[in-house]
Amino acid sequence: MRKHTYRNPVGVSRFTGLLLISPFIIGMAVFMIYPFICSFILGLTDYDGIHPPEFTGLDNYRHMLKDRSFRNAVKVTVKYALLLVPMKLIVSLLTALLLNIEIKGIGVFRTAFFIPSILGSNLAVVIMWQYLFTSKGLVNQFLELAGASPVSWYGSPKNAIFIIVLLRLWEFGSTMIIFLTGLRSIPKELYEAAKVDGCGTFRAFFSITLPQLKNIIFINLILQTITAFQEFNAPYMITDGGPLKSTYTIGMLIYDEMFRYNETGYANAVSWALFAIIAGAVAVMYAVSSKIRRN
Repeated sequence: MRKHTYRNPVGVSRFTGLLLISPFIIGMAVFMIYPFICSFILGLTDYDGIHPPEFTGLDNYRHMLKDRSFRNAVKVTVKYALLLVPMKLIVSLLTALLLNIEIKGIGVFRTAFFIPSILGSNLAVVIMWQYLFTSKGLVNQFLELAGASPVSWYGSPKNAIFIIVLLRLWEFGSTMIIFLTGLRSIPKELYEAAKVDGCGTFRAFFSITLPQLKNIIFINLILQTITAFQEFNAPYMITDGGPLKSTYTIGMLIYDEMFRYNETGYANAVSWALFAIIAGAVAVMYAVSSKIRRN
């Protein structure tokens, strides 16, 4: 049998593949790796963005442990994530279940439910959201029609956080799409076999749907937790961190230290602290998930 050997086409070198992906490598090095390293170095300095940075070691991190604003921001961010993430997963899953049916025009409904995720950070939507919760806003008007007393949404530290949570809860489209993709990948034969055995709708949901979606649920949990810990836009535009810093997140603290107080070194140190908090939360979730799977 004649043996065939591979020959490179004329003019094609062994570095062609590397050359083709070089824009991605250069972009990642310039816009991700280099800023990442610079941020870590600046976190070890006293730098105001104007004068040359002065190396101070771990002083920024020592100050962070004593900083009441940082402790409050961590507390608010964790509270916000604990409120938002479970609610968003539940609402997204229930909506995906409703949209996982084959009827005429179902694509229109899926698009309609996804639109808020696109418009959520739009300035016009944020302004509308602000007016919805004012003392004479639409929400309080509905409460008065129902015979309830109006609520001071912006004046109470206990209520202000819920305005931000509801805005982000409204933007459940991306999470819903991931759940919907997972639902459509579940074999229909499982439900048909369960129906033959006399399994009802609720039993099928807990015995088939949830176990089949466990990886999708975990992915959405990780993604939404990371997003919640990085929250900045909504509290900045709606409440500006108030009242009494009850909506003052770590993202807002980083912004203030960087652009209001010119504490560039400290702002970068807080950024790395946020990175550590997110990494720790994700690591805990991975450990718990692995333990559940083994059991």
